[in-house]
Amino acid sequence: MKLVNGQIFSFAAHAAPTTAGPCSGKVALSRQPALRRPARMNAETIFQTHRPRLLALAYRMLGSRADAEDVLQDAWLRWAGNDTADIRDAEAWLVTATTRLSLDRLRAAKRERQRYVGPWLPEPLQVELAADTAADPAQIHAVANEVSFAFLTLLEQLSPDERAAFLLKEAFDHDYRQIGSLLGHSEANCRQLVRRAKQRLQAGAPRFQPAPTQHRQLLQRFMEAAQRGDSPAIQALLHANATQFSDGGGIVTAAIRPLLGAERIGRLYWAIARRGAALPAQLGYVNGEPAILRFADGKLASFTTIEVVDGRISALYSMLNPEKLPQLVTTDAAGASL
Repeated sequence: MKLVNGQIFSFAAHAAPTTAGPCSGKVALSRQPALRRPARMNAETIFQTHRPRLLALAYRMLGSRADAEDVLQDAWLRWAGNDTADIRDAEAWLVTATTRLSLDRLRAAKRERQRYVGPWLPEPLQVELAADTAADPAQIHAVANEVSFAFLTLLEQLSPDERAAFLLKEAFDHDYRQIGSLLGHSEANCRQLVRRAKQRLQAGAPRFQPAPTQHRQLLQRFMEAAQRGDSPAIQALLHANATQFSDGGGIVTAAIRPLLGAERIGRLYWAIARRGAALPAQLGYVNGEPAILRFADGKLASFTTIEVVDGRISALYSMLNPEKLPQLVTTDAAGASL
């Protein structure tokens, strides 16, 4: 998703499907024609056919890979427990089940997150040391925008119903009648939900996205300055009112409140480097967007992504919570992905 001149434009959902596997997050979300099922096509085959789009929806609804996988497991149990031969539109049934299960889990998660220690950030769907060179760069960039940490964090400002209505409209291209039937709202109410969601997202997002090359170069310069503890160089890369969000989940040391201001952020990285606590770092990718990956004893210990506005960093999102970090990405496993 991109914001151009203050307007939200469509997801990469409407691009051609990628060849990535069902857990890669690189999937087309646009609604497909109802699946015609030959007699030999069993319930499991049908479910696996739609699984990539269902996982994409659940992840965008919840911002958590583990929760999205749990929702899909529950959806599968419901699907397998029905007489699927009587279901005319498998995708519609599965999208409805996945959305409603996601809504229930999201409402419960919002209550739990009120007790969360420090800022809550999304759990990454995919962490890689190298980009997928076989995929279309434009497609990768578009998907990265719609599952970036900045955008997923922005989605947290929406109510559960606003989030569901917005995603169903923008990602799955459902009409308001379908959304109303699924959410239990009138068409007019659904229009209002989507309108309010767009207004909130537009208010919190930059009007223009930087070019991928500029984004990566800025991140590279920040990483090098942070490793040196060069506070003046760090501050030169940041907006004066830049904000650092750090998610330690109360498990590891992390700021329990967002750190506001370029000077304070610069001093933080200066102090870390001065104590000799800066971990080995390299550029990689989180949910398809460039990220700083930091390692301890060969395992991923944290990562940082950035949001760029007018050529400078406006926000940094650092994940330190070990419960949200994948264990499969190591310094010895180049190209590993979830």
